[in-house]
Amino acid sequence: MQAQTLSGGFADPAIASAAAFRQVMEAMARPGTIHKVTGAAPPAPLSPATGAVLLTLCDPDTPVHLAGALDCDAVRAWIAFHTGAPVAGPSHCMFAVGGWDDLRPLSAYQIGTPQYPDRSATLIVQAERLEPNGAVLSGPGIKETHALSLPEIEAFQQNAGHFPLGLDFIFTCGDRVAALPRTTIVTQKGDV
Repeated sequence: MQAQTLSGGFADPAIASAAAFRQVMEAMARPGTIHKVTGAAPPAPLSPATGAVLLTLCDPDTPVHLAGALDCDAVRAWIAFHTGAPVAGPSHCMFAVGGWDDLRPLSAYQIGTPQYPDRSATLIVQAERLEPNGAVLSGPGIKETHALSLPEIEAFQQNAGHFPLGLDFIFTCGDRVAALPRTTIVTQKGDV
């Protein structure tokens, strides 16, 4: 386990983290678009994209909640070694990582306050598929509409109803990433 903990980070942290950060920010700025994120080789069951997102966004001041199968010794040790991020419960985290069902209920996470809406959690959802079809997305950063395979639509509609409070979402699958900020309007295909 020691070798696995020490390996799998960015080979050239400055360049790789800058490239990954650009892809994650591009995904947030253009909700529903899918981007490739490479450079990390975290231990299973973390995907390469999830590992790259964690390496890019987490540090000792960003508590992380690990849900389901991702809450294991190998993942905890890898995150601690490469980012220094402390592991926390859902109500105290800045980032939560897991499969969709493992991250439920969404009400367990901080959605910010009227004075500090930015004090909310970002959920990094490790998805089984990430495709440009399914739910219809509109809103800031989307010229007309985009489509994205979401695990369910109602949860994202309820989340948008909290605006300017709410959760932000980053979806990963393999080496790909997409994002769904709280400003995005989510509808069923045919409802637009």
